[in-house]
Amino acid sequence: MAGCKDAEFAELVSPYLKDKLSELESRHGKDSTPWKAIALQYLKSPREELVGLDERQRHYQSELRVMFRGQPVAGVERLYRRTILVEPTTACAAHCRWCLRGQYPIRTLKAEEIDLAAAYIGEAPECGDIEEVLITGGDPLMVPKLLRRTIEAIRDRAPQVRKFRIGTRTPFQEPDRVDDAVLSALAPRRDGEIEIAVNINHPEEFWSESVACIDRLQSIGLRLYNQHPLLKGVNDDLDMLIRLYDSLRRYGIEAHYLFHAVPMVGMSHHRTSLERGAHLTSLLCSCGEFSGRAKPRYAAMTDIGKIVLVEGSVLQRRGDKILLQSGYRAADRMRWCPGVDIPSTAFADEDGYLRVWYQDGQDDLPE
Repeated sequence: MAGCKDAEFAELVSPYLKDKLSELESRHGKDSTPWKAIALQYLKSPREELVGLDERQRHYQSELRVMFRGQPVAGVERLYRRTILVEPTTACAAHCRWCLRGQYPIRTLKAEEIDLAAAYIGEAPECGDIEEVLITGGDPLMVPKLLRRTIEAIRDRAPQVRKFRIGTRTPFQEPDRVDDAVLSALAPRRDGEIEIAVNINHPEEFWSESVACIDRLQSIGLRLYNQHPLLKGVNDDLDMLIRLYDSLRRYGIEAHYLFHAVPMVGMSHHRTSLERGAHLTSLLCSCGEFSGRAKPRYAAMTDIGKIVLVEGSVLQRRGDKILLQSGYRAADRMRWCPGVDIPSTAFADEDGYLRVWYQDGQDDLPE
């Protein structure tokens, strides 16, 4: 592979993570599995300069290009009927090297942009089916005032919204940031209103400070769930995955998706083959080593959205491209998502369901 990036994804490691890496190096050494489990997630690799022709800067194009009240709606994405995504900020405490949004420009919304997005969700005819808002970024816990503003604006202007999901890695990157201001902003009005999507990739990340942070979030009535990528050299090992999912169950965190790592710019060295992920998931979900309530769903994040990989999902292979069958109807997608085009990698089958070509990973590439 050869190529160059259009933008530099800077290395950013929080002080907390730097301390943890130093501790792991002192205890185990740089060649150890525990140190690599964290270092491979956050330290920049020279292999990132190797860019494949089919890697992309965005995992899919889902930004809405809509005008509302004579103004463009900013920081809003949508692919699904019941859910819309709002990004108050694209800043994070640390940069995960495999990040889906690593090449997005850093931007934080203004209060009036948040208010406009909330009004759009509450009033636009195409938003009538929306019942759930995913607040992500970046990491919304980085800006608690804007997080509060986003939640309150949507509560006030979009009464049909029943659920908020907040995507964050702050409890595992800089847990002290989850202070009283953050907890106050996240306080639910009713049971189950707010869920926290964390991203734990390895059992080593259950540090005492992070566990205490989990306890603080759960203590105010928040439900936590985990979704994470399969990363080469970090968690593409059955014993490691068993330990991870056992720990999730122990700390009351629901297992949601295990993702095949997305073909992002310069990140091929993190990606296993789709087949290896399916094999590991099959073993993981039938091993009997941990509670069945902690089993994940294996999914690919394609150009048209998530596809849970079950029998019949894989239709065809052409070299390193795999044709996947979705349950998304092209007509529905266009109705739910004004301004979002069907990508060139996808097409509708005879029944109107979308199929999409997906870039596979390679098991023999170095970590």
